[in-house]
Amino acid sequence: MLPDIRPTMRTFVTGVCVATTFADGDGERRHEAVTVRSLVSVSLQPPLISMVLPREAGFFTSLLASRVWTVSILDVAGDDLARSFGADPETRARALRTCVTWAGPRTGALVLAASAWLECRLYEWRGFADSAVVIGEVLATGGRRRRPPLVSLNGALRTLACSRADSRPPLAQPLPRATSDHPAGAVARIGEEP
Repeated sequence: MLPDIRPTMRTFVTGVCVATTFADGDGERRHEAVTVRSLVSVSLQPPLISMVLPREAGFFTSLLASRVWTVSILDVAGDDLARSFGADPETRARALRTCVTWAGPRTGALVLAASAWLECRLYEWRGFADSAVVIGEVLATGGRRRRPPLVSLNGALRTLACSRADSRPPLAQPLPRATSDHPAGAVARIGEEP
C-alpha cells in the first residue's frame, strides 16, 4: 500500500492564488476560476511558471482550449476568495460574478483585485496520475498593494506577520489560535503571539 502523503505535505507552507480562464461557445464566453496552492516559478528567461490542476476538472479542460489564464496572488484580505474558489463549481461561478475583476489585456482571462497577478499562455503540460502540471509563459504581470500574503499550512489559511520596522517575516515563532470563526477554516497569523 502506498503512503498517504497529505499529512506530510500539509506541513509545507504554500502561497494561495486564484487561477482564471475561460471557454468560448455558443457566442458566449464563460469565465472559470479555481483556487491554486501549487504555483512555482520555473524559469526567468523565458519567464515560466507552473501550477498543478486536477485533470478531470472542467477548469483544466477550459484552460487547454483557451490556452491562456491568469493567476491572482492573494493577500490576507483574500481568504474568502480562496474558500469560494476552492468550493464546488456553482459556488465558484457565483463568487466570480460578485467579486471585483477585469479582463487581462494580454489574455482576456479575468484578473482579481489581488496583491499581484500574472497573465500566462500555455507553454506545455504533462499529465501525472489524476493531476496535470501546467507550465505557462508569463505575458504580463502587475500588482496593486503590499499586504501580508495568504498562505496555506496544516490545512488552514494563514498569513505571515511582519513588524512595521522590518518587512521580513519573522523566523520560527509559535503559531497562534485562529483569528476567524469561519466554518470552512480560519486565518491565523504566523509569527504573532496568541
